[in-house]
Amino acid sequence: MEYTFVSATVLLILITDPLGNIPLFMSALQRVRPERRRVVVFRECAIAFAVLLFFMIFGRSFLGILHLSDQSLRAAGGVILFMIAIRMIFPPELPSDDDSRAHIEPLIVPLAIPMIAGPSAMATVMLLVNRSPEKLLVWIAALIITILVTVVVFLSSVKIKEILGEQVIQAIERLMGLVLCALAVEMFLGGLAAYLKIA
Repeated sequence: MEYTFVSATVLLILITDPLGNIPLFMSALQRVRPERRRVVVFRECAIAFAVLLFFMIFGRSFLGILHLSDQSLRAAGGVILFMIAIRMIFPPELPSDDDSRAHIEPLIVPLAIPMIAGPSAMATVMLLVNRSPEKLLVWIAALIITILVTVVVFLSSVKIKEILGEQVIQAIERLMGLVLCALAVEMFLGGLAAYLKIA
């Protein structure tokens, strides 16, 4: 499967899953002062962007040091995406308010990492660049759009939840999980087929 700007953007949005992360986001910021939430959203999204951009630019060198092939990365990326998709379709229960920490505003963890820039997102940006390094600027543009979508969704999370309702958000997340499942299987089979050709 040859990725384009549109398909890469859709893939990154599906993986970062901003809509499905609304309940987790609201839980993480429930004790943060309302006037600080906008600042936290921009800061955490900027950190996530920097982390993913680092893996996007230096990911090939990292793979070279570890002597990992494109085929193994594609297969492993497919497995990781499949696990993420299963969690989207069958999400774990959120911790109750009694279990939540009396914390200061979150920094890096859990919003930037792993909610936005999780292992699957890191693996995906490395995979994109490793497959088509000449399209680096295209992948960076796709990452920028993904982060902007995340910022908009998180800033509008309260209104989105009020308008759609929790059940609709859960239904959309499960639908996105099904799409991501198909992409994961395609990625895994593509990596396996490429490996068998050269083996």
